[in-house]
Amino acid sequence: MSVLVNTVVMLGMLVIVPVGLRLAGAVELDRLRGLWPLFAVPGSIALWLPRGALATALAACYALGTVLLALHAARRFRHGRDRDPAGIALLTALVTPAVAALALVAERSGHELFGFDLGILALTVPHFHFAGFAAALVSGLVCRVSDGPAGRFAARSVPLGTLLVLVGYFIGDWAELAGALVLTAGMWTVGLLTWRLGRAEDRDRTTRILLLGSAAVLVATMVLAMSWALGEATGLPRPSLTWMAATHGVGNALGFALCSLLAWHRIRIDTPTRQTAPTHTEGRTA
Repeated sequence: MSVLVNTVVMLGMLVIVPVGLRLAGAVELDRLRGLWPLFAVPGSIALWLPRGALATALAACYALGTVLLALHAARRFRHGRDRDPAGIALLTALVTPAVAALALVAERSGHELFGFDLGILALTVPHFHFAGFAAALVSGLVCRVSDGPAGRFAARSVPLGTLLVLVGYFIGDWAELAGALVLTAGMWTVGLLTWRLGRAEDRDRTTRILLLGSAAVLVATMVLAMSWALGEATGLPRPSLTWMAATHGVGNALGFALCSLLAWHRIRIDTPTRQTAPTHTEGRTA
């Protein structure tokens, strides 16, 4: 399972985050995006080394990059920017890689952070790259182009659900189940709106396939997430961690996150003026 998880995490570090930063539409992030390989490559190497000082130091390099993202999000919020639902989703996306990096540094050093065993910390890293960064970013993108009640619900519930799942780690399984319910509702709404975008007549075939495929994958992967959380809270049978990594994890990484961001990248290229035109709300996600 470690090989599978490490490969998925590398995808998040090297592809998902930099592509997502390009889609964020914030010119202030361009320099950091250009420097991102300096953080992500050492972090990726750290995944494959034995636990110890070298792996910890390389993981800390990645953590530095994620802290810069989080600080950027804090500055935007402090200056009164991105306070609408889509903006909050963007800020959430910028903060969540730091949670993943903290877990990575602890796991690579062999330290059971907050009492969590090393296996759980290792799985926290991909979770906050995909269920954190990618999911929040896509919910914000969807909200920008579907600015109705459903879009706003998605942009609010995905960050809220992610936060509740994180809090549930510390409070207990029932709190984590509540977070999974909120996150699933938000993700299914993202899937519904993505499906509608994919069905639009002006979409080219490749973009349509990417959008429809990512929407369909969300249905299955979030059912798995709910079955896991429900089993943890109630003691009912649930999938094993290995099964979850191979299905829920890979599905979210490839079927949802990668396909979604590739689709939005194509949409951004097709509509450059809408994406780059300066407005009083500079830095919005779309």
